[in-house]
Amino acid sequence: MEYTTQLNSAVNELQRITGIRLEVSADSAQDEERALKQLRCLCNAYKEKFNKNHFLKNLMTGSVSPVEAMEDALRLHIAPEEPRILFLLEKKGPLNDTVKEILKNLFPSQTKAYLIPMTECGVAILRPVKAAESEQDISQLAHMIVDTLNAEALTQVWVAYSGVIGHLTDLAGAWQETSLALKVGKLFYSEQTVFPYNRLGIGRLIYRLPVPICEGFLKELFGNDIPDSMDEETTATINRFLHNNLNIAETSRQLHMHRNTLIYRLDQVEKRTGLDLRRFEDAMTFKIASLVMNYLQTERNSEHE
Repeated sequence: MEYTTQLNSAVNELQRITGIRLEVSADSAQDEERALKQLRCLCNAYKEKFNKNHFLKNLMTGSVSPVEAMEDALRLHIAPEEPRILFLLEKKGPLNDTVKEILKNLFPSQTKAYLIPMTECGVAILRPVKAAESEQDISQLAHMIVDTLNAEALTQVWVAYSGVIGHLTDLAGAWQETSLALKVGKLFYSEQTVFPYNRLGIGRLIYRLPVPICEGFLKELFGNDIPDSMDEETTATINRFLHNNLNIAETSRQLHMHRNTLIYRLDQVEKRTGLDLRRFEDAMTFKIASLVMNYLQTERNSEHE
């Protein structure tokens, strides 16, 4: 009777934590004891797997001290000194079962990769670095994640990634740099979907500037007539022109646009801003100014949320 009660309790516990309902029968007390041990092992294994993600999330957000981190890592059988890379993925909208299943297939548990839910729309991926992998390989992997989810889940995602993490105690720093890369990348480089932590360019600098300094820069440049943001078509044209090193012929060809149409649009920008984008200095000034305006607009929007 004692074992039967414990066995029922173990079955109920397994269902509670996994959602799996089992029916267990035993012909003898020995069979009941063996079944009870197996159920308890299943429950402990599931809890351990869950606790690994919980532990890693706390480690990233600074909720675990270095001493506690080492003790928990040993208890959870997570090697503290294995080189790893942290990817931070954010989806446009809440993560759904399709996205989660695709990520599980891309990073199965046997590869010692961890999928760690961070927000409703974001998940961190902590993955070991292979001995022969280069920075280019990591970049290609990040693009592969984006491309796979675009193709198979028909969803838009952004991915940022850290440098190599040599020790688990460095995970909090990697989380901060990867979070920054995602914020800066989405804000200043909207045409991209992958943001390496060490390729943020001038966006990193602008993001760190106080708002009054940014406002002062725009006022110095434009006076009180700070231009409104450009329409999407004009912005795309300008970005392509700058990307092509101010080459009118190449930009016209890529945009399937007559060169006179492109020149007309550049003239319109000059009328609105006073900057002739065909001159390198003015083009550089416009690029910086547009990044600053985008940053300030985002800051104002966040204040009203």
